[in-house]
Amino acid sequence: MKVGTDAVLLGAWARGGKRILDIGTGTGVVALMMAQRFPMAQVHAIDIEQDACCQAEENVSASPFSKRVLVRCMSVQQYAEGGDGNGCYDAIVSNPPFFENALKAPGEARMRARHNDSLPYDQLFQAVDKLMAPEGEFTAIIPFDYKQRLEEEAARAGMVVTRLCAVRTTPRKPIKRYLLAFRRMPSQICQEEEGLLEIAPGVRSEWYRLLTADFYL
Repeated sequence: MKVGTDAVLLGAWARGGKRILDIGTGTGVVALMMAQRFPMAQVHAIDIEQDACCQAEENVSASPFSKRVLVRCMSVQQYAEGGDGNGCYDAIVSNPPFFENALKAPGEARMRARHNDSLPYDQLFQAVDKLMAPEGEFTAIIPFDYKQRLEEEAARAGMVVTRLCAVRTTPRKPIKRYLLAFRRMPSQICQEEEGLLEIAPGVRSEWYRLLTADFYL
């Protein structure tokens, strides 16, 4: 699982803080983007795949942010049960596995990255609830048809969506992805926006260009 548009969107849109956790870091791109955007932050990145963690560690070591990004190979369930980071993260980000009861992708590592067998949404929010600071924010990117499912599990954990961005690939295409930011039962109204990736095939929109200006060469 290499760098994809979902990871770039998440890393550019999510809010940060002094302590940031990236769940399911993969190659480490989101963790590195957060470290770049928030120069005072300590970023922890976890993944259950040993090969992914090795690649993330290589990428972190080759970056200017190596002293502020720590990669650990473990599940978020294990990490939350360990108690080391409980209640201390100002920001948690995740590009979570999303397929439920669907045909598995070939290859065990790719399958785990795409299917939520190893990280059901209820367990994801239980872990986030333990790890996130009282005023923290959890941000995720998901396919459009999983929005309600994620919101339902968030509500069970006492969280609601406070920021939302519906993403289209082109003007005439339906919404493809949602960026969702969750907090613990705030009183504020959810801030909603819509993002567009391309105005034509291969031509980035102004919204996407400005959002990702610090990352694309």
